[in-house]
Amino acid sequence: MGLVGVQENGKGEMALSLGNKSKYKRMDSELSDEFDDEASNHYNELERKKSIRKYVLACAIFASLNNVLLGYDVGVMSGAIIFIQEDLKISEVQEEVLVGILSIISLLGSLAGGRTSDIIGRKWTIAFAAVIFQIGAAIMTFAPSFQILMIGRVFAGVGIGFGVMIAPVYIAEISPTVDRGSLTSFPEIFINLGILLGYVSNYAFSGLSVHINWRVMLAVGILPSVFIGFALFIIPESPRWLVMQNRVEDARSVLLKTNENENDVDERLSEIVAAAGMSNGEKNEEKAVWRELLSPSPPLRRMLITGFGIQCFQQITGIDATVYYSPEIFKEAGIENNSKLLAATVAVGVTKTAFILIATSLVDRVGRKPLLYVSTIGMTVCLLTLSLTLGFLGHGQLGIALAVLCVCGNVAFFSVGMGPICWILTSEIFPLRLRAQASALGAVGNRVCSGLVAMSFLSLSRTITVGGTFFLFALLSALSVLFAYKCVPETKGKSLEQIELLFENHNEWQGSEVEMGDSEHLVQKA
Repeated sequence: MGLVGVQENGKGEMALSLGNKSKYKRMDSELSDEFDDEASNHYNELERKKSIRKYVLACAIFASLNNVLLGYDVGVMSGAIIFIQEDLKISEVQEEVLVGILSIISLLGSLAGGRTSDIIGRKWTIAFAAVIFQIGAAIMTFAPSFQILMIGRVFAGVGIGFGVMIAPVYIAEISPTVDRGSLTSFPEIFINLGILLGYVSNYAFSGLSVHINWRVMLAVGILPSVFIGFALFIIPESPRWLVMQNRVEDARSVLLKTNENENDVDERLSEIVAAAGMSNGEKNEEKAVWRELLSPSPPLRRMLITGFGIQCFQQITGIDATVYYSPEIFKEAGIENNSKLLAATVAVGVTKTAFILIATSLVDRVGRKPLLYVSTIGMTVCLLTLSLTLGFLGHGQLGIALAVLCVCGNVAFFSVGMGPICWILTSEIFPLRLRAQASALGAVGNRVCSGLVAMSFLSLSRTITVGGTFFLFALLSALSVLFAYKCVPETKGKSLEQIELLFENHNEWQGSEVEMGDSEHLVQKA
């Protein structure tokens, strides 16, 4: 019995041992399952973040398509005007008016765009802009006379005004804070892409008959706006506009689609609701927007000076004159053949487009102000050198080479800073309740200055020479460096609601920037 007991006991021990072994296997299996679950969750989270980034990127691209129209018009008109002048027999004054009127008229679209986007929403304002431009482009394509051509330019200008004003506002309102700068620079990227396409169109269709070529050039501009129809099925409405309409749950749904961290959504939504003056679901009483803009508080006055000022400096430094009249500039330097003139303008377009991509990759890492300093200083040097080249070197290979280099250098430095940062700042510095209409006011300043420069360049160059005109642009560019130093704060890494607080105390801008930089270094070290 004892043996049996031992055997039984042994069997029992063996059974226990086997039981333990089996138990260990189950624990290992559970740990493995937990690890697999964590890995799966991590993978799903990464996939979700990638999906959200692609979605926000698609929204920024589609919202920026109207800006291709502005860029295309600027680029294509620089070459098309040569053939329009020959076909319709227009005078130099009519040429200036035809080129510059689009910028002047676009201020009507920009001015109306703020109020329109507050009523029908940011998304549908983008669509409305595309429709108005298509009507204008169609009229220009079939215009039999200068008068009909001008009617088409008026429609196109209004459509462009709407598009230029609303795209940065929309993108800034849907973008995560960490990517807002680079995404809000997309409209400027698409303006540059449009300019390049306009130059290429000039070169590609210049071989057609004079009566046909400029019409084909203008007709091609209709194509980008067609894609905006597809955009309406993809892009959401701005969450900040939805909050202003008391559609808080709809805004939350959009924020879930555009923010990588779900935990930040409720916090961000609370900030937006508070900024919109809708705590507890009720709208607070507030002054009429335009009354507040015309009688601003000190912080709002600083915002308006910054936003309106940088929009004006972007244009009075002569970028549209450089782009619209690049064939005239190169002709002044000594290039006479039309094909060579248009080929040189393609080089300008390629340079302008390439350098805007550099700005997009750096603006959220380096910051707004450093790029703005590099841009304005570089533009000043290039404009001054171009002025001296055209004024003293005369025709010749050296003069031509320096002129092309300076024009390309000017547009490159513009694209690195002043071009995109102008729109980034005006879309992010204003309070939510004023953002659309204050941004529209800035866009009006931009379009007025653009029109004045475009419409006066030829007359001014006849009076003080082309070199003298660019010397004037160089002086204004030097002033823009001082403006950037005194009036532009660093907004990198701050939410739209935090930027409002930044303007409360103008004297702490520089100090807060240093403190922020120090804290970033400390975080990196930790």
